[in-house]
Amino acid sequence: MPRIPEILAPAGGLEAALAALAAGADALYLGLKHFSARMQAENFSSADLARLTDLAHAEGRKVYLAMNTFIKPGESAQAARLVRRLLSGPAPDALIIQDLALLDLARQAGYRGAFFFSTLAGVSHQRACLAARQLGVGRVVLPRELSLDEIRLLHEALPADGPDLELFIHGALCYSVSGRCWWSSHLGGKSGLRGRCAQPCRRVYTQGGKNGRFFSCRDFSLDVLVKTLLELPRIVSWKIEGRKKGPHYVFHTVRAYALLRDAPGDPAARREALSLLEMSLGRPSTRAGFLPQRAENPAAGAGETASGLLCGKIVDSAGLPTLKPRLELLTGDLLRIGYEDENWHQTLTLQRSLPKNGSLTLKLPKHKTPRNGTPVFLVDRREQGLRDLLREWGERLAVRRLLPRGDKDAAAFTPRLPGPELKARRLDMLLRSSLPHGREGKAGLGRAAMQGLWLSPRVLAGISRTLFERVSWWLPPVIWPEEEEHWLKLIRQALRGGARNFVCNAPWQSSLFDAPQGLSLSAGPFCNITNGPAIGILKKMGFSHALVSPELGEEDYLALPAQSPLPLGIVIAGFLPVAVTRYQDSPVKSGELWFSPRREGFWSRRYGADTWIYPAWPLDLREKIPLLEKAGYSAFVHISEFPPKGAEQAARPGEFNWHTGVL
Repeated sequence: MPRIPEILAPAGGLEAALAALAAGADALYLGLKHFSARMQAENFSSADLARLTDLAHAEGRKVYLAMNTFIKPGESAQAARLVRRLLSGPAPDALIIQDLALLDLARQAGYRGAFFFSTLAGVSHQRACLAARQLGVGRVVLPRELSLDEIRLLHEALPADGPDLELFIHGALCYSVSGRCWWSSHLGGKSGLRGRCAQPCRRVYTQGGKNGRFFSCRDFSLDVLVKTLLELPRIVSWKIEGRKKGPHYVFHTVRAYALLRDAPGDPAARREALSLLEMSLGRPSTRAGFLPQRAENPAAGAGETASGLLCGKIVDSAGLPTLKPRLELLTGDLLRIGYEDENWHQTLTLQRSLPKNGSLTLKLPKHKTPRNGTPVFLVDRREQGLRDLLREWGERLAVRRLLPRGDKDAAAFTPRLPGPELKARRLDMLLRSSLPHGREGKAGLGRAAMQGLWLSPRVLAGISRTLFERVSWWLPPVIWPEEEEHWLKLIRQALRGGARNFVCNAPWQSSLFDAPQGLSLSAGPFCNITNGPAIGILKKMGFSHALVSPELGEEDYLALPAQSPLPLGIVIAGFLPVAVTRYQDSPVKSGELWFSPRREGFWSRRYGADTWIYPAWPLDLREKIPLLEKAGYSAFVHISEFPPKGAEQAARPGEFNWHTGVL
């Protein structure tokens, strides 16, 4: 029999979880109050998770726990104890993770369930999937940027023993590649990799007199195209994004995709599914790059992209702001006025039903009065049928009485953490985006103890082979399925020339080296390495050095060497990207500055298939070198870029999160 993919539903809170079960979801994914990549969602206590898991298992459904943030140096024991506490009740069927540390910490805590790599882990090509399998990971959540052709390429490359693949089929899109965005963190320590993204991509920006929400994406929706995935049995899970959404959205999307899966050739089921998706209270939809011959930038011409369904705009009526909705509104509907970065942004609960084209006068304080044309979005509702279902499933949950949890054992559990490596000799590296004038020379190689170069055909052709061994060759933050063979050829060409030092910017890029013995593989800053247990796994994977994540603050930076089994390095100065995106046709001009309302400057440059977005203020921690060297760091990297005129004149200090830390 063909393998039927599960419908995997988001559950940001208890009502959303019950709505998913009521709609027929095969599995739920959710987070706890800690280590969840949706910290703004309601989330669950460990006791609530146990009761919900007990109910789900009784109904033949599964529960996956998202512990998909990175772990700071002082949090390893806390994370392990949290997993240990889960084991005293019905345990989740899988842990969804981005941090390598959880593979070690959860196993030490006694967890014997499955591990899934989150899309934040950046497993984006064929050999990367195989590397995940070697680590004991049973499923990989694929990037949302993949085309159908690339998904097929990945599918065909996998052996019968996995890993399985999970694919997002519906929900909000990030402008940046998941796990390759530090934008929010750059602007104030609220890291998307810690579940606290402030969504800077949805703000208004200005370039050359033109302004708009240039990077705010429409919602992804495969709708009827999901039938093409039924031909790919390794796609075992259809995932719906939305852990910050309410039960109405969850119920409607689960029902819609269950219809499209179970009756792919039935016109009536198709019409009903599309009707459900239309009223799921999402943004206007896009298929982004799923169809390679019709790929589109989901942010281009996106229009109104606040969360929810646009139901009208504010008009002036007798001097008062008034809404005349384009659809019927029901008592209890939750309305959002404007965008979160606008002064008048607020949410209101409708006190009475309102017919289509009716009139609702808003009596608001002067400072909260929206201007004419402000969009109003319907973000949640509780129609009577849904209320009845939630009540019924709530009663089923209420009778699940669990025994007291054995928290004392969990509280006393202490995982084994790796010890420090002996300090290595100091190394200063200058990483260049290209050779000066296309060739080496006095202004190029030779000033720093080691030169770093981004690996590319142009650079390989422009440097003499006598220097290959002296160069540290850097791989990009993302490698896509169609690019894997290209990078394999470049690496083999570099190796034939005598190259021995490579920096991988995803842990799985070590799989591109057929015989890593005798090579020096370093984990680059885009690996998002933040703790000792993760570095311990890197060592087992064959890495000899690690460059730490640029997101940490002073306290975490100084604590990390004491638990690192590999010599550590850090990017100490230069331009680090705030985001990497695959989407083309951006409304901002590459190589020219653009600004936020707070005059924060940015610029972008295209490298290969991706666009890198940079802040206009370079990182500069050079005065911290004595402190970092004393703590145990031995490698200091300066990234050389060619910013547009005026970029280095920004008044903003270039210390990233050094003083504030990351939340």
